[in-house]
Amino acid sequence: MKNYRAFFVLLFIMPLLLPAQDFAERLYQSFDQYKASTLQKRRIKYADIQPLIDGLRDNPQYRVKKVGKSIEGRDLTLISMGSGDISVFLWSQMHGDEPTATLAIFDMFNFFNSDDFTAEKQNILSKLSLHFIPMLNPDGAEVYQRRNALGIDINRDALRLQSPESRTLKKVRDSVNAAFGFNLHDQSRYYNPKGSSKPATISYLATAFNESKEVNTIRANAMKVIVHMNKVIQRYAPGQVGRYSDDFEPRAFGDNIAKWGTSLILIESGGYPNDFEKQEIRKLNYVSMLSALHAIATDSYSDINLEDYEAIPRNDRRLFDLKIEKATYNLMGEDYILDLGIRRQERDLPGHHDFYFQSHIADQGDLSTFYGYETFNATGYRILPAAMMTVPDHSAITKNTVFEALKAGIGYVTVKTLNRELSFSDYPIHLMANGKKPPESFRLVPWENPTFFLQKEGRFTHAVINGFIIDLAKPLEGQRLGNGLIFK
Repeated sequence: MKNYRAFFVLLFIMPLLLPAQDFAERLYQSFDQYKASTLQKRRIKYADIQPLIDGLRDNPQYRVKKVGKSIEGRDLTLISMGSGDISVFLWSQMHGDEPTATLAIFDMFNFFNSDDFTAEKQNILSKLSLHFIPMLNPDGAEVYQRRNALGIDINRDALRLQSPESRTLKKVRDSVNAAFGFNLHDQSRYYNPKGSSKPATISYLATAFNESKEVNTIRANAMKVIVHMNKVIQRYAPGQVGRYSDDFEPRAFGDNIAKWGTSLILIESGGYPNDFEKQEIRKLNYVSMLSALHAIATDSYSDINLEDYEAIPRNDRRLFDLKIEKATYNLMGEDYILDLGIRRQERDLPGHHDFYFQSHIADQGDLSTFYGYETFNATGYRILPAAMMTVPDHSAITKNTVFEALKAGIGYVTVKTLNRELSFSDYPIHLMANGKKPPESFRLVPWENPTFFLQKEGRFTHAVINGFIIDLAKPLEGQRLGNGLIFK
């Protein structure tokens, strides 16, 4: 009898699930039609989004309103649409260097501007009133930093409300009486779902509203919507969803907004292989947020089991950009077997539009419980120091000469007339001012730059330059080479 009952329940539920799954799939497949074409990189600034906001002012579908100013005088804009009774408030870039969801919000505006998805848009806009603040911290975005111009973390200013950005966020949340809130962030690319070698590309959290982490109806609703979004994301990034820590932070906006009566959904955009500009993650934000809005509008989330929320694995932090396993390393005449975990840090270029990499050894030893975006098994390989050569000027440094130097075990080039305006080397080799020398004694040390060679059977097989591994048996074209550094 139980089997028959389950069968009939499934017959009833499937018609509800299939349209939602079909909607997400169509969103994913058609994304390029709606992608905001002027926002191609993640380091966006206030001036990049203003023309897009201005383009919405003449569209009767939108209500565009200045609701505040940043410390440095940049407008904070609220963009509203829809006529439904359920108020949903979405804000992004509370931290200036966390822009992924800002990109997705403007993609969502293009979606709503289109003539497609008529039934789904009608459902959303007739049942919901949507309110967006894209780029809550434009001053931080201008210099690509987490904090605002006052030097404070806006997400720790919910009690004192010291900064104008914080006061604006609180004022808008209260004025729209938000039933649901989407707090949109970026997290470290080194998070992984606990027990998984994959990155936590997206992490979710239904924010706690007190120290005991109680689950009332308001928090439960956020959990259910998150379960719905997780099921969507698992189709396109399987095993790459984590659950952010729900430790209560009494100063944080997410925790307090949940305390004030809004079902608060935190979305953290992490890492994805070979996606440093976060364009695939932007797409996943777009699909999951629109799917969530549709689920809220149709109330299809309400019967979701809360146990499915607890089943989402918690975030862990066990990822490296490059993990080298079981390499042989000689120190003071003794051979040791080492794993190396390497992370590549971004260093801003003037103007904060672009960056170069400066890598470091994050850990070494037995790293068998850690993972890498890229993993190289160095069993039988020896780690050897990089040698140095000298050239008269930059004209002697070409792709061919660099490749030949790498094959000879050379990782440093002294340039007699080094251009001191350079910040980094375009080629995977380090450039040194005349008189500069690499360390006299080679030693692998955490937080030092990883530059060395791997040798097997007496032959250099791989170069590791600034944390990027290069296969010397293959042409440089097609390999991810990174950049070298300048030592002045």
